[in-house]
Amino acid sequence: MSAPSRYSPLSISLHWLTLLLLVVVYTTAELKGFFPRESATMTTLKMLHSSCGLTVLVLAVLRLGARLAQHAPGITPAPAAWETRLAQLMHVALYALVIGLPLLAWFGINAAGGSPRLWGLPLPVLSAENKALAKSVLGAHKLIANIGYGLIGLHALAALRHHYIRRDDTLLRMLPARN
Repeated sequence: MSAPSRYSPLSISLHWLTLLLLVVVYTTAELKGFFPRESATMTTLKMLHSSCGLTVLVLAVLRLGARLAQHAPGITPAPAAWETRLAQLMHVALYALVIGLPLLAWFGINAAGGSPRLWGLPLPVLSAENKALAKSVLGAHKLIANIGYGLIGLHALAALRHHYIRRDDTLLRMLPARN
């Protein structure tokens, strides 16, 4: 049996859904500064930010399971060994981002005395209230989220480099199939 030339439809769907949710997460984070703290709009933005971020966590765990169950299809023509290693490191960083950020936020909100919800459903408490810890954890969340802009941007640029400069099938492996 030959190795697949594309990712599975599940992996492709989870990848693009994750991107869509990340766009919502980052957009809501940027928009929060434009509205009064206790306004209905701010409440909606916080709910969307939190729920989409936590949904990214769920999807990341599913994606990781799918990735472990099915190896990534090979790239044609094959890249240099250093490019493969760099891509592996980038994927580790991206998985750390999409798993770590929601967990940091969840832990930090608990430490601040809050209770994050996933689309209205209460989540278990990960930390006792500790305002100093909350400040540190949520500060780390914000810093890592800012690093995420760079990681996501580099990931997208690498895909475009593969497609337009190297002219390999890296990007095509993750695009939905055309009939």
